[in-house]
Amino acid sequence: MEQIACKQGVQAKGSHRQLVAALQVFAGGACYGAMATTYKLAYASGFTSSQVVASQAWFGCLFFALAFGIHCVRGGQWERIGIKRGLKLMGLGALTCLTSILYCYAMSVLPAPVALTLLFQFTWMGLIWQTIMTRRAPKALEVVSALVILCGTVFASGVYKTGLAGYDPIALLCALGAAVSCSLFVTLSGRVKVECSNEQRGMIVCAGSIAMSLTVCPDYIISGVLAQGILPFAVIAGFFGLLCPVLLFGLGTPYLPAGLSTVMAAAELPAGLLIAMIVLGEPLGVIEWLGVAVILFGVCLAQVPGLLQGRMVAVEQ
Repeated sequence: MEQIACKQGVQAKGSHRQLVAALQVFAGGACYGAMATTYKLAYASGFTSSQVVASQAWFGCLFFALAFGIHCVRGGQWERIGIKRGLKLMGLGALTCLTSILYCYAMSVLPAPVALTLLFQFTWMGLIWQTIMTRRAPKALEVVSALVILCGTVFASGVYKTGLAGYDPIALLCALGAAVSCSLFVTLSGRVKVECSNEQRGMIVCAGSIAMSLTVCPDYIISGVLAQGILPFAVIAGFFGLLCPVLLFGLGTPYLPAGLSTVMAAAELPAGLLIAMIVLGEPLGVIEWLGVAVILFGVCLAQVPGLLQGRMVAVEQ
């Protein structure tokens, strides 16, 4: 009896941890929602997509460096993790910066709804990466959830009005490329495990992001762009585009299947639309709000198995 009770306790604890992890990934995806509005405001102020990308990388690293400094004051220290693991973490940073490079360019050429819709293809791409890496097909409910989210995206973003025909093919490919790199970042975040603080992990990830940003804006520090007024956009991009997502995905994705992680990150679009409505005054019609509701339903649908498992364990106890 004691063994059964212990097993049930472990299952309940695991179910609760998975729910917390799902909420962490959901919050990380929601943080990305601030980026579309930030990009638009930065472009309107005369800054280029490469300058915004570099700002995001440098200030994300700065925020993590400050956090690590506080960690050291509290008694923490730099842990030796080895070159191989360090390079893996930097690779994660390069991936998230590559997503920003491709997405920023697409946003500067394409209408925001089109770029958003193509970026949101990462929801089903994560299921493909999961299948390749685990050699197991995704669960039926995960597939259904991803399809529901994609359906909601078409209506929430407003792309049902415009379609995809007639747009710059390079920009379209960049938006799809951003979806690929984003899905890889979310998928691999849970697979790169190191024994160090979250602050140290974030600094190394951001170092990889800075290295990638140098390919598009090598003179960021000496260009004088900070004196030209990009600082507010840099702070927002670094905080919501790197600090929060890297931290939250690092905390949550190790406890979730890769496909479920990308599904939970779909909070980006509802959050982005809400922020655009508040900050930019962009109206949302009934159809768009219906699309947002469908997306949130798809996200909740993906959590049904974990919630049912936790309820069954609670009943058995």
